[in-house]
Amino acid sequence: MAELITFPAGGYAFLKGGFPYSQGVKALGGYAIERMRFAQPVPVAEGFAAIEAHLAALRRPLTALCAAELRSPAPLSMSGFRTFNEGYVHVLKRWKLFHDGLNPVARSNVAPQIAPPAQPCFHAFSYTVPANNAVSNFVVAGSGEWPEGGKFPDDIVARGDLSPAGLTLKAQFVLRKMEDRLAGLGASWREASAVQVYTVHDIHSILAVEILPRAGNGAGLTWHYCRPPIEELEYEMDVRGVGVERLPHRQ
Repeated sequence: MAELITFPAGGYAFLKGGFPYSQGVKALGGYAIERMRFAQPVPVAEGFAAIEAHLAALRRPLTALCAAELRSPAPLSMSGFRTFNEGYVHVLKRWKLFHDGLNPVARSNVAPQIAPPAQPCFHAFSYTVPANNAVSNFVVAGSGEWPEGGKFPDDIVARGDLSPAGLTLKAQFVLRKMEDRLAGLGASWREASAVQVYTVHDIHSILAVEILPRAGNGAGLTWHYCRPPIEELEYEMDVRGVGVERLPHRQ
């Protein structure tokens, strides 16, 4: 289980991850996590500007940003994914979000199969606000069927196997990863306000046998017809438990 590291400047703690993102976040005492979803995907640079303006309006520091949800034009090669991460992380460094060389911000990044954006975009973001008696306050970062630190692409679970059996193995691995991260944050499936799956493959048999026995029907399930961000990955999930979700006002 990953180390849980306190990040007082942001009002949250995070599960130690790597350079691009942490494995998940939870609000510290006296804070809650809110989520804002853009009405339409916003290019990354514009998205960062909008996040900065939103936090300023709430009188929250930039370090309050705790999770990001991105949309990409298509899955990237591993080298292309690293290149994208360098630009993304450069902004987080400017915002003083790195903690002892670690990235505290959780993230999901997927590629819509239908009507993908022309460039990488923000879909949503989460941040902390002062609060009393907050209950649901965590975001588990997205994960696909590849073990962090493993050899890529050799260690992809059921690599290239899109049969029902192969997809089941992929889902089982990702579900265990979600459970590990939930446990590391001191959370559980029943506290989730949203459970999300990202795949373009049929998951109906997996729903009944693997997903719902764990997640239950409390938060339901949102299935995004998207691919994971890296080529050859086929199945991704994330989970969150937040009390407030916002949409920008429409004109």
